[in-house]
Amino acid sequence: MALEKLNIVALVVILGLWNGFGVAQQVPCYFIFGDSLVDDGNNNQLNSLAKANYLPYGIDFNAGPTGRFSNGKTTVDVIAELLGFNGYIQPYAQARGRDILKGVNYASAAAGIREETGQQLGGRISFSGQVQNYQRTVSQVVNILGDENTAANYLGKCIYSIGLGSNDYLNNYFMPLVYSSSRRYTPQQYADVLLQAYAQQIRTLYNYGARKIALFGVGQIGCSPNALASNSPDGRTCVERINSANQLFNNGLRSLVDQLNNQLQDARFTYINVYGIFQDIISNPSSYGFRVTNAGCCGVGRNNGQITCLPLQAPCRNRREYLFWDAFHPTEAGNTIIGRRAYNAQSASDAYPFDINHLAQI
Repeated sequence: MALEKLNIVALVVILGLWNGFGVAQQVPCYFIFGDSLVDDGNNNQLNSLAKANYLPYGIDFNAGPTGRFSNGKTTVDVIAELLGFNGYIQPYAQARGRDILKGVNYASAAAGIREETGQQLGGRISFSGQVQNYQRTVSQVVNILGDENTAANYLGKCIYSIGLGSNDYLNNYFMPLVYSSSRRYTPQQYADVLLQAYAQQIRTLYNYGARKIALFGVGQIGCSPNALASNSPDGRTCVERINSANQLFNNGLRSLVDQLNNQLQDARFTYINVYGIFQDIISNPSSYGFRVTNAGCCGVGRNNGQITCLPLQAPCRNRREYLFWDAFHPTEAGNTIIGRRAYNAQSASDAYPFDINHLAQI
């Protein structure tokens, strides 16, 4: 009987390790900058239309609706698990005391690289605002750890992920009735302007201790249910003018990684090719278990792509078979694939020059 119990315990331990539990935490902290793709509650208290703190959002998440724009986990939740964190990274709006030593999520729905991006939706925290919040956090870390050198050494071991730019296209450049950017800039000029502002914020992060930084590219916005509903003749064919503009930004972001790695030699930057991962999923949906890639699991109108999920709206039941949860955001199933491939590159093009797992070990 004792031997049988011992075998059961051993099996539980093995299964636990297999599922990612019990993995040693790889880095001391994880800092997250981004938009609604990774916001986990920072917009809840803002005067904003960009909120997801109501059902059916969070329907498959242990804590229920938290402000995550998904039925369950976001990409950074998946990455936090893979990095060995016990629990998810708290939003800046809630992080207090020594909790900040584990990292903070500064992401804000509707946020962009440009200050005006997303203003038609109300309150949001732009990239520069998120960086300012991080600077406040660093001051707190210095106070907790005792001095700047100790804090710098600590922060230098942490992972930083940045995923911004989507709203600069969705809620700026491709909204000509609200914003003038598409009349002022060609797609290449706009990408260059975004990247210049982006690089400036990264250098501020570097000056405040960031050393291991993953830059997430913009996904295939032209293949989102919203873009298909508004601009695709058949509701299936991706919108090329949007995707090609996104790729100009992504190409520049990948080049920026080389530039920063050459200029800031004690830092390590990597580029996560979200666009390419999406392309792979959309090209081979059945191999990932997806049946529907052109419509949201919930939403309104054609492709469920006109607006986000309505409060208490009944979503689709087979959520695992949908790539998109609503008009813009992936399901937990979609986020899980992106998070896993960002952490452990499945193909050579997923991450450049290395994946997040490698970044953590440097």
